Amino acid sequence: MERTEVLKRVIGILTEAQDIRRAVETERDTNPDGGDGGDGGDGGDGHGDAVEATAKVASTLLNEMLPSISVPADATPQQVATAVAEALGPALHTMVSGFSLAFTSLAIAHDGGRTDVSAIEVLQELALEIEAGTYDEGP
Repeated sequence: MERTEVLKRVIGILTEAQDIRRAVETERDTNPDGGDGGDGGDGGDGHGDAVEATAKVASTLLNEMLPSISVPADATPQQVATAVAEALGPALHTMVSGFSLAFTSLAIAHDGGRTDVSAIEVLQELALEIEAGTYDEGP
């Protein structure tokens, strides 16, 4: 997966996590008696449902972004470790860079006192910048 695609996918997971959180809060606000509209096993506050849904999104992200690794059956432990490091290193670096970029963008908006934009809007603006090639430099 190319760097730009990874950065956009990171923004996608953060946006989806925001949507999940808002849906749980809306459910909590519309059903204040403690029921979560189902058997989420979360004590009725919807938190367990949000955690489970966010975990599914994160799993999907990892499955999409991390390369598959194959090693010969007779590989030594050192060869396996080398193969894993070589395969996962660049992908993990790009993912961490994407989350850092998103965090920094959100932190700048927050610290600057921006009350005119939501977190989702900041992420959408970042996605447009990525699409325009603003962050094409780097590994």
